[in-house]
Amino acid sequence: MHTSTTSTVPLMPWTAAELQQATQGYWYQDQQPEQVIKRVLTDSRHAEAGDAFLALKGERFDAHDFVKNVAAQGCQVVIVERPIEQLDIAQLVVADTRLALGHLGQFRRQQFPDLKVLALTGSSGKTTTKEMLGSILSRLAPTLITRGNLNNDLGVPMMLLELRPEHQYAVMELGASHVGEIDYTSNLVQPQVAGILNIGTAHLGEFGGREKICQAKSEIYRHIAVEGTSIVPAADDFTPQINAAVQTTKRLSFGEGGDVFAEQIQLHPQSASFVLHTPQGSASVELPFAGLHNVQNALAACAFALAIGISLEDVVQGLQQAKGAKGRLNFISHQQYVLIDDTYNANPTSMRAAAEVLTQQQGIKVMVMGDIGELGDSSRDEHFALGRDLAQLPLDYVLAVGEFANATVAGAAAEHCHAFETQAQALKFLINLVEKHQPQTMSFLFKGSRYTHMETLMADLMEKL
Repeated sequence: MHTSTTSTVPLMPWTAAELQQATQGYWYQDQQPEQVIKRVLTDSRHAEAGDAFLALKGERFDAHDFVKNVAAQGCQVVIVERPIEQLDIAQLVVADTRLALGHLGQFRRQQFPDLKVLALTGSSGKTTTKEMLGSILSRLAPTLITRGNLNNDLGVPMMLLELRPEHQYAVMELGASHVGEIDYTSNLVQPQVAGILNIGTAHLGEFGGREKICQAKSEIYRHIAVEGTSIVPAADDFTPQINAAVQTTKRLSFGEGGDVFAEQIQLHPQSASFVLHTPQGSASVELPFAGLHNVQNALAACAFALAIGISLEDVVQGLQQAKGAKGRLNFISHQQYVLIDDTYNANPTSMRAAAEVLTQQQGIKVMVMGDIGELGDSSRDEHFALGRDLAQLPLDYVLAVGEFANATVAGAAAEHCHAFETQAQALKFLINLVEKHQPQTMSFLFKGSRYTHMETLMADLMEKL
């Protein structure tokens, strides 16, 4: 399920002088490489001749321990915070390797002043909106798009290192797990257009409240080019606070009451259609994504694209050709069964949105949900509230699996909701359900936070169908 963190495309090489200039480091014992460096990387397993290995330090690891290993693999350049003795390779010594990675990404970004960069953040929908926007822009010109979950203070500079002269656009997803992170990453990417999709309850435990989440995400507006455009949600609970954070003259809002909005929305089992209204005119859209929340994501993608002068016609074509990311509402048909793989991640907002999509499906509707993480002290209350809301939907069964399953079922207070401690217990129940309802059509939704690995339970069930 994990997206590769290393690019398969040849990257722009670095000279020894560029590495030193970008990081403000020094070459230990004046030993510096004469050949160009083909790439900078942080994964010691992939380091080879021609690479520069950057040794990161975390709370529980120190990649300086692997420097001798990468030298043995043929890697002749390392970027370190402390020189490693008795090592006959070039060592660029910097004050802080994490910040050095940021400086390298920033250096690469500054080499392309004509690049149009779009940066987005939000509590949910970031990945799907990024994919929609990537679909619009990559039809028109080479576009760098954030891969997988490379959206934090390490992932963002790693993506910037992949910039090449042919890129005309970059779509950067920025995540926040603490105050100051988006301030840091948006300063690195220097966007012409940036904005927030929504303020939900993802990472609630780490921030301690939605106001703090709004404050952290609003940092994205600080680094937009003066002549650039701020994108804002028109109908979010925090729209007034978001608008107050905007610093550019130009702004474009999306959603109900906004500059870019949808009417005549029709939701289908695996798609949606609507009339798109924009300052550039109106158009009909056949969106290959299910759910009202994905209509919202499409409106956001449209606003971002219009802000850099993309035509409405190109926006519509790009939206209609967009494909979802792996583990994001992917539909799998198998005999008389439909399995919806939405296992990539979860927060309370996206869990409710996915459940709404399940209600649109055929036959017996079964929701299988794992725990939602990163809610801190609110975990039990959030799962209880989620159960209460799910019980109101026309679902035939709700199966909650994990530590907070009992809280979800307590909130639901309904006979069709069941709690399981383990996936094995839930699987047994699912197999019995399938046998009970033979030969009826059944639709299953699997969703949970990344660490719950709900895709494993889905694969186990598929084997039995």
